[in-house]
Amino acid sequence: MKLDSMDIKILSELQKNGRMTNVELSEIVNLSPSPCLLRVKKLQAAGYIAGYYARINIAKLGQALTIFTEITLKNHRHSDFARFLTAVEKEESVMECHNISGGYDYLVKFVVSGIGHYQAIMERLTELDIGIDKYFSYVVLKTPIDRDEAPLSSLFSR
Repeated sequence: MKLDSMDIKILSELQKNGRMTNVELSEIVNLSPSPCLLRVKKLQAAGYIAGYYARINIAKLGQALTIFTEITLKNHRHSDFARFLTAVEKEESVMECHNISGGYDYLVKFVVSGIGHYQAIMERLTELDIGIDKYFSYVVLKTPIDRDEAPLSSLFSR
């Protein structure tokens, strides 16, 4: 499915407010409700809309700690990456896991209840023998910028 400017408008508005009604969305993007709903359904079916959820303010729930971890694997065979990912996917404190280029293999974002919780997770992961050679941890002190909305108009203007 090739996206046109109307699809981009719809996606942009839905990422700002996924709870708006189809009528509200159709008014914002200047399209009648039926064609708007058809486009949304096509975008969902094609996988452009991955889901709808409530964004929870974790800081309001109590003490939570965000830690970014650089992880380097001992070996770099396909099976080594697969074994690592299988184990990390099961860890509910892992919010993001990125396979990256550069000096290490993965950048993993953890949200934990405290440093002891994080330490227990990392000890368990290293004891599982999933190929972790070394890791470096970075505790987040503040998050001055935290965006969920991708810059769709600038991504698709080229």
